[in-house]
Amino acid sequence: EKCIVFCRQYVTTTDLCVCVCVCVCVCVCVCSRKQRSVSHSVAGWKLFGKVPPKQSPSKQARIIQQVVARGSPTHHAAGQQIRRKVEFEPLSTTALILEDRPPNLPAKSAEETQRHRLQYEEMVAGAKKRELKEAQRRQQQMKERVRQEEEISTAALVWNQNILPHWDTMRSSRRARDLWWGGLPPSVRGRVWSLVIGNELNITAELYEIFASRAKEKWRSLSETETDDGPDSESSLELVSRDVSRTFPSLCVFQKGGPYHDVLQSILGAYTCYRPDVGYVQGMSFMAAMLVLNMDEVEAFISFSNLINRPCQLAFYRVHHQLMFRYFGAFQMFFEETLPRLFLHFQSSGVTPDLYLMDWILSLYTKPLPLDVACRVWDVFFRDGEEFLFRTALGILRLYQDVLLHMDLISIAQFLSRLPEELLSDRLFSCISASPMLSGNRKWSQVSQPTDR
Repeated sequence: EKCIVFCRQYVTTTDLCVCVCVCVCVCVCVCSRKQRSVSHSVAGWKLFGKVPPKQSPSKQARIIQQVVARGSPTHHAAGQQIRRKVEFEPLSTTALILEDRPPNLPAKSAEETQRHRLQYEEMVAGAKKRELKEAQRRQQQMKERVRQEEEISTAALVWNQNILPHWDTMRSSRRARDLWWGGLPPSVRGRVWSLVIGNELNITAELYEIFASRAKEKWRSLSETETDDGPDSESSLELVSRDVSRTFPSLCVFQKGGPYHDVLQSILGAYTCYRPDVGYVQGMSFMAAMLVLNMDEVEAFISFSNLINRPCQLAFYRVHHQLMFRYFGAFQMFFEETLPRLFLHFQSSGVTPDLYLMDWILSLYTKPLPLDVACRVWDVFFRDGEEFLFRTALGILRLYQDVLLHMDLISIAQFLSRLPEELLSDRLFSCISASPMLSGNRKWSQVSQPTDR
């Protein structure tokens, strides 16, 4: 009827019969196509077509697995299968294998059905095996974490009760040195660092407040004038403002608005005013941030100023070329004797110590190493002195010797600038232990022979 009405409105009388016939044929085709689509809506694979999925209720994963188990030769009783614990249920795999084929395709043979069932069981078994392996790995990690926490708790008790109350007599004892090598407990780390660094410069809290206030005034004047010209202290303050937010970005505590942003900026700004002859050098922010994470603000500034005043740090921060090359030359002697193959590879590739040692020493390994590993390096550095910084470098090169031997100059420089995050402190310190600082029966202090500052 709709076809006839349509033809009467839009078609002339002579063509009315033809129009009605055409419309009737179209309707018949559409209706037959709908019937075929309904008849073909039985179970089938519709993975890549545009036909919507069937409207019949979907099978649950547990019911599907029970169906497979009933047809499996390993099934003994329905009650046992229902009670069986299902650890892993791969829904997509089950649905694909057990879904019937479309009616226009031949049915599966008994052999093909059995083969598919076996393949499905192998996939499920492999998935369960992977899940079990992952669960065992997580369980092992948990046990290791508990073990480390117990060791830290025990070590903290020893430090607080036996070592720190008798610091002058116990700091060089065998027990203290052994505990020191394994890393200081976080609860006592800041106190031990402060005791070791000392305060030879006699810096007071009042002195810090004076220079911190002076730095704030200079920052205020810089923001008002917005000029790039000025003394070195002002240019250093501009570098400080930029570098603070780049310090330990993964921690999100030194960035703008973070809890330690203003503290770190104040310490670095006060130091540039306190020592304008040194100023600010990139790498200082990481060193100061490490102290801020373990001490209060004033104590961190005192330790930071006295730490930079040490011969090795001052030589690198003031870019004293003669002293720096003396340190590089001494390191090369130990490098050649400890790792001769890697030393020759570096020589042939043109890799010089300044390409990697410079950044390592300036940041005291806080930039290339993960934070927890860097903390342990700092612990032993305060126990053994500057020698341990270069011994750590040998340990890192020993740890990655097999990788570095297959790299060129550019790859080596990139790799050593940022070491892998999965680096474990125990592995590194094992390599450090295997790298004694002896060169022809001469110790580090005899080879380096630092001169006056």
